[in-house]
Amino acid sequence: MSTTATHPALSPVGHDLRFTGVVRAEWIKFRSIRSTWWAYAILVVLTVGFGAQMSASLSFQGVEVVPTQDAIQDMAVYAVMVSTDVSTLVVSVLGVLLIAGEYGTGMMRSTLTAVPKRLSALLAKALVFVVVTFVVSAVAFAITVPISVGLFAGNGFDVTLDDPHYWLALLGGAGYLVLVGLIAFGIGALLRNTAGGIAVAVGLVLAAPLALSLVLGFASSGWVENVATLLPSTAGSLLFSYPTEQSWVDLLPPVSEGWLTEPWQGGLVLVGWAVVLFTAAAVLLKRRDA
Repeated sequence: MSTTATHPALSPVGHDLRFTGVVRAEWIKFRSIRSTWWAYAILVVLTVGFGAQMSASLSFQGVEVVPTQDAIQDMAVYAVMVSTDVSTLVVSVLGVLLIAGEYGTGMMRSTLTAVPKRLSALLAKALVFVVVTFVVSAVAFAITVPISVGLFAGNGFDVTLDDPHYWLALLGGAGYLVLVGLIAFGIGALLRNTAGGIAVAVGLVLAAPLALSLVLGFASSGWVENVATLLPSTAGSLLFSYPTEQSWVDLLPPVSEGWLTEPWQGGLVLVGWAVVLFTAAAVLLKRRDA
């Protein structure tokens, strides 16, 4: 008579199906994709490079009045944030690739087989993307700040680092990149197509403001100007703007005169875009096959 040792059968239940386990699995998948880290490396290089170049070249030359400290702080924020338009392109593409790429390769079927609660898988994937994007953006700005301050000092301008508005603007810039990436993520989850998702996301964030600016150039209309402020890029620009008059230099974009004038209003619009798209994606995920 022989005895056979028994071992508990492995099954995808218990700890692995808790939300923390799903997040851990998504983090492993996220960090194993080489293109993800290349995209974040590009974001950091662009932020530091553009910020350093702009900090070295900006000055008040040609401005007749003596610049106030607010004007210096405003210019310093602009120098650090000048790469934001290009960075939004990076996070938009990455947000679409993260979710639509799984549909393209068929990985989503395996994901939903392992995690029957589909919403948990979607939430975990989005959470990992949001956290990593925020951390990388914050690190990029943190690297840029001392370089920018040093270059401004070399031009004879002292940037005050105990100014809470300065740091709130930088925090708003990181939040803007996160929310734009989440909007792109929602678009990718809705379309389930990488090329189409990237086209729509980039069009919404970058092309739509340009198209509306052409419309305004030919025929200025109050309602068109107000609608333009609801676009993600226009509303988001309020998040990383220093709260002072920007008319001291023509290089900076004009202050919004539409429905949105405060940073919190721009933030709410971006959150609204992200929530609507993510909710629609979640509903369709539960109704459609992978």
